Amino acid sequence: MSDILSHLEAGVQTLTINRVARKNALTGAMYTSLAEGLEQAAKDASVRVLLLQGDVAVFCAGNDLNDFLQSPPMGADSPVLRFLSALATFPKPLLAAVCGPAVGIGTTMLLHCDLVYAGDNAAFSMPFVNLGLCAEGASSLLLAQLMGHQRAAEALLLGEPFYAEAALEAGLLNKVLPPTEVNGYAQSVARKLAAKPQTSLLETKRLMKQGQQALVQQTIMQEAAVFGRMLREPAAKEAFSAFLQKRQPDFSRI
Repeated sequence: MSDILSHLEAGVQTLTINRVARKNALTGAMYTSLAEGLEQAAKDASVRVLLLQGDVAVFCAGNDLNDFLQSPPMGADSPVLRFLSALATFPKPLLAAVCGPAVGIGTTMLLHCDLVYAGDNAAFSMPFVNLGLCAEGASSLLLAQLMGHQRAAEALLLGEPFYAEAALEAGLLNKVLPPTEVNGYAQSVARKLAAKPQTSLLETKRLMKQGQQALVQQTIMQEAAVFGRMLREPAAKEAFSAFLQKRQPDFSRI
């Protein structure tokens, strides 16, 4: 069975991250599938709304580290950057249903969604600094705009988890529900949107996004360049070695 499932019904394209045994950790192939799904949905007139979802127990644990280390996301044509670009420029209503852990890009991708619904078991974290890396997905820009500098700094610099109610209060979420209800609720909202005049939805979203569309894309690329450089530096090498060896990293000499 595919790690990314795609289903179209009543104008709603649903992309489901389906690698639960590995906590929905994303591989390069999965990024490519997600990017292709977004690109095709953007062009397909029968798709009026797109919904991203995971499992009731886990949304996305971020990158699959083994795959990530074997194929680092270098270059503007990398699967990760292709996915982020497709996400940031997606012209139609974009929803997400999030239950359980949403780590790294599992959180930063939500900053590009129009509506986000989460289970009360959701836990969000962006531990890039703890891995010797930097923010990605334009999160250095969008998170500060959403939360304010201090709360964004807390999330990005400390990299510690925050939970559904805090995410709701900060504006990352639209609604918190019991985990078993989240995907169904998000689907019902998506169908409600799909029944509305599409031109009105497209133009309204375009007008909301146009003021900083270029800045978001520029930030994604700037972050990616720094991320790629830091990935080759001692702090990241120590962090990844420690993770794979199941020990605490030692940054005292770095």
